[in-house]
Parts: sequence; C-alpha cells; structure tokens
Amino acid sequence: MPDTLPMPISTLSLAQRNSIMNLVRRAARAEILPRFRRLDASDIAQKTSRQDLVTEADRAAEAMIARGLLRLFPNALIVGEENVAEHPEVLDKVADAELAITIDPVDGTWNYAHGLATFGVILSVLRFGVPVYGLLYDPLLDDFIAGGSDGPAEMILPTKRHARPLTTSRGGPLEELQGYLPLYMLPEDKQAEMAALMPRFERLLSLRCSCHEFRMLAQGHADFVLATGLTPWDHAAGALLAERAGGHTAMLDGSDYNAANRDGYLLSACDKATWTRLRDAFSFLLDSPAETALQDDQETTPA
Repeated sequence: MPDTLPMPISTLSLAQRNSIMNLVRRAARAEILPRFRRLDASDIAQKTSRQDLVTEADRAAEAMIARGLLRLFPNALIVGEENVAEHPEVLDKVADAELAITIDPVDGTWNYAHGLATFGVILSVLRFGVPVYGLLYDPLLDDFIAGGSDGPAEMILPTKRHARPLTTSRGGPLEELQGYLPLYMLPEDKQAEMAALMPRFERLLSLRCSCHEFRMLAQGHADFVLATGLTPWDHAAGALLAERAGGHTAMLDGSDYNAANRDGYLLSACDKATWTRLRDAFSFLLDSPAETALQDDQETTPA
C-alpha cells in the first residue's frame, strides 16, 4: 500500500523514495522513450517561443507521474511544468506548502523534440519552498542522481541495486573552471559583458538541459551552473543535489535559494571558495540599469 504517513521535517522514507523512482521509471518507459525520435510535427507545439516547446511526451508523462504522486501523497501540492503553463497560479502556493512536489517530465524538451539524447526527468520534494529531496533521471541510461537533505547525493543504478555517493570537483581559479550558463537567457544589456568574460574560463557551455548540467556538476565533471529564468521544476532538485555532493548553492546576491524564487540568478558551484570567485566575476549581473545610472549621477554631482 502507498505510504501516506506524514513526511518527516527534512526527509522521505526509503519506501517513499523507491516508490517515486519506480513511478518515474514507469512513466519514462510508457510515455517518453516510445516517442523519442518518433514525434510527428503535430506532436510538438510552441509555448512562449520557438525555443520553448512542449510535446505529447511531456504532457503524458507529467499526467502519469502526477497521478502516481497523488496516490502516494494525497495532500501534496503537485507543481508540474505543463500544468503550471495552463494554471500559473499554482506557483503562488509553493512558499506556503508544507509538502510540494515539482515535476519536469521531459527536461531538455528542445533536445528531445529534435532527436538529441540530452534530456531527462527532474523531480523535487519541497517543504515551504526548501528542497528536501531531489531526483535527476536519465531515461536512456536508466540511472538516477538522487538524494535528500539528510544524506549524500548518489548515483543510483536500479537494475544493479547499486548506489554510489558523488563528490563535486576541486574547483580552482576561473581559468581552470568548466561550467554552464545560458548566455541567450541573460538580459540583452548583459550579454555582451558576459560574452567578453567567457574567454577567461577553460570552457563554458549550455546543454539546454538543467537535468544533465546539474548531473555533471554533482559528478565532478563540471565546476558550476549559473541559472536564470528560475522555475522550481528546473532548479530545485539540482540546487539540493549540488550541495549534497559537497558543493555550495545560493542566489548570486548571497541569499538562500528557495524554490518560490522566480527572479534573480542561482549559482551552484563545486565548493564555497569557487562559488565566491564566480560570484565576484558575475556580480555585474546584479547591477540594474537604474542603479548604474544613479551611481553615475552621484559620481558626477558636485559635493
């Protein structure tokens, strides 16, 4: 029977975690993998732009996962990306929800819709907006990176019943760092300055898939992820798992991350020292045009 007992303050039981993983795997096998590279044009639609797509796999997988979660957690607030697209008011409830569960049924939909294998499923469990459990699933490889606020981030291979704790990289100066940032999602007035900064790094990329970017960070294969356009289904799980692998996560202004945040920049790095160096390098993103104009005016006004 489903475990519907009240959730502990900061964790899920092992039975609940296993039930969630089994549900995600079933949805991937039933709704995501059979449609991969088999979508017709009529199965793909735009939401807000040509870069923001939804497919029949997104809708069907989210519906299946949401139904299963409500059987496991009848009182949970379910925050699915596709449902929120039609009912945005759901996001207003995240900060006050004692138990909320976010679903990104196919993260990296643009990749998925164009036949690229870089996509995944993201799920997080929140308590008043604070992530207490996160899951990053690769349906093609059939493995999870998952963990809660009470333990390490682990690579879990369900078919082998094997779990391996993960550790982030050792970091270093900017010139030795590899990371992910979405240049095209930055404000237009910040893109040129960021582009000029990029050659200082060893390598900067965007996979168009938060699931795999955070997986790379948690495994120690990348040093940081900078995110904007914040949504709980994209970022809550990765923010938690980066920390549980030994990294440091906070908003770029230094405040704590909460999945109710919709504005600003989220920076997850392999350790606190590297996070601080990156924060200093990216601090120009926090300067609004109004603040800059005010500072310039104050500097040129006679005392």
